[in-house]
Amino acid sequence: MTLGCKTAADVMKAIADHDVKMVDLRFVDVPGTWQHTSFPTQTFDADQITEGCGFDGSSIRGFQQIEASDMLIMPDPTTAFLDPFTQHTTLVMICDIVDPVTKEFYSRDPRGVAKKAVEYMKSTGIADTAFFGPEAEFFVFDDVKYGQGVNYGKFEVNSVEAHWNGLREEGPNLGHKIRAKEGYFPCGPSDTLQDLRSTMAMLMAEIGLTVECHHHEVATAGQCEIDMKFAPLVDMADAQMKYKYVVKQAAKAAGMTATFMPKPLWGDNGSGMHCHQSIWKDGQPLMADAAGIGGLSQLCLWYIGGILKHAPAILAFAAPTTNSYHRLVPGFEAPVNLVWSLRNRSAAVRIPMYSDSPKAKRMEFRCPDPSCNPYLAFAAMLMAGLDGIKNKIDPGEPADRNIYDLPPEEEAKLPRVPASLEGSLKALAEDHDFLLEGDVFTKDFIEGYIELKSGDVDALRLRPHPHEFELYYDC
Repeated sequence: MTLGCKTAADVMKAIADHDVKMVDLRFVDVPGTWQHTSFPTQTFDADQITEGCGFDGSSIRGFQQIEASDMLIMPDPTTAFLDPFTQHTTLVMICDIVDPVTKEFYSRDPRGVAKKAVEYMKSTGIADTAFFGPEAEFFVFDDVKYGQGVNYGKFEVNSVEAHWNGLREEGPNLGHKIRAKEGYFPCGPSDTLQDLRSTMAMLMAEIGLTVECHHHEVATAGQCEIDMKFAPLVDMADAQMKYKYVVKQAAKAAGMTATFMPKPLWGDNGSGMHCHQSIWKDGQPLMADAAGIGGLSQLCLWYIGGILKHAPAILAFAAPTTNSYHRLVPGFEAPVNLVWSLRNRSAAVRIPMYSDSPKAKRMEFRCPDPSCNPYLAFAAMLMAGLDGIKNKIDPGEPADRNIYDLPPEEEAKLPRVPASLEGSLKALAEDHDFLLEGDVFTKDFIEGYIELKSGDVDALRLRPHPHEFELYYDC
């Protein structure tokens, strides 16, 4: 449950009121995984909230080097909630990371980067609030096995819903499998995960998230989506971390396993995270103009222009895994073309047309996936959009035809996302000045990030792929 805390004193009162046994401090590493440390309440006091708690930053992926490893975890009292999964009553706070000497945000702390992006936006005078609404998809499997050795490499996932299990001995097999690409919105008995998603949604609400709906997604074998109401950038990044935590923990409690890996299945849809975005000032939306194309303001068009121009670099943060690019493949209904459109889901940027209300006007960037660190991905998108506004970047005319049906010579002229993580990292290395504005991202951070993620590229490059045996064993 949420606790409504604002200060350290509020947190200490909540600890007493709810007979809390443990205080759990959580922060996010650079790839986007929650890390934590726990304190028995009899040894925890308000000073640890206001002054922070020390830890070794050299042991966290993407953080400090060993020669300057001392860092401080600074709990944010406003994020306090009771963990619904722990055996002993545990109060959780999401934390920032600060330098113990300067007491300033640590330049490689993703949450600090997101906060600096919002402050930079305010400093420009363009807007004071950036709303984000990510639509994160995920798979729930009944079983997963994977391993890699010198002489083998394999994985296997399974689901009672999967179409490949039509003949499996299930004692008894009751049928009602979901065919490939036919998982969008079927009722039970085909959709076996209704109750689990409802449980997830209720647990999310219990810890302060606003869930709008949930449903089965397109792919067979347990692809799902739970949609949250939009929120300001940092709040939504916090919410996305809670969301992933609940999904994984609830699946485990039900004897299943959930993954936000973008492309765990060959031959069916991958998991994306379409990101709806709008900016506001003084409580008024800035992306609407009834006289504009599609009801959009000129400012919104420039924002889109910035997103499209910098999309290859953004994807280093928003599609940050080698697996991400198995989803972003031309010709398979993926949003790989860097154009914008009204309604058309085949474009990288889409303008939802569900409502004419100025408050509902927004743009949707469809390339990101849920493997990303939301603090970094949202911050990069906002910085690109602001750069588009500052420099009046024209996004061009909307592409309102089905891009997949274009003649090959026309389609070949469209700009596309990079074909690999290596390509996105190269784009980031060449195009990151827009991220350095306001010291939001730093050169040190970007160089360290590229080095960290290049390790993923090299790890995959060094290993033979199982399908290569089918292609080349008899060469």
